[in-house]
Amino acid sequence: MFRPQSGYSGFSVDDVPAAESFYRDVLGLETEVLVEGQMFRLRLPGGAAWVFVYGKPDHVPASYTVLNLVVDDVDAALDELAELGLEPQHLGGHSDERGVMRGRSVGRGPDIAWFTDPAGNVFSVQQP
Repeated sequence: MFRPQSGYSGFSVDDVPAAESFYRDVLGLETEVLVEGQMFRLRLPGGAAWVFVYGKPDHVPASYTVLNLVVDDVDAALDELAELGLEPQHLGGHSDERGVMRGRSVGRGPDIAWFTDPAGNVFSVQQP
């Protein structure tokens, strides 16, 4: 039977220093540069999991959510991110005027808002 010992996730960006600065300085995540200008990893809050972020010359932004950040209050998080110059994407037909898809409006799931990083990858902020 297949039994991996551990695992991690990763995604590409077109500008590693810009992405590392964004995740560290704007979103406040712990980062560690692995290869200057080529790769870093970020630690997800609440645990020991790391996500590797690597440069790719022909990077194409992911068409899916590469990272989900869980918050206690999605509206407060949107206010804080707006102060940092980030506005949510209005994805799908179920987002409200703030750009939040409310779980109760679709009958299930978290309240969630999507944003993009400097490389165009999608990440979310969500309240369970």
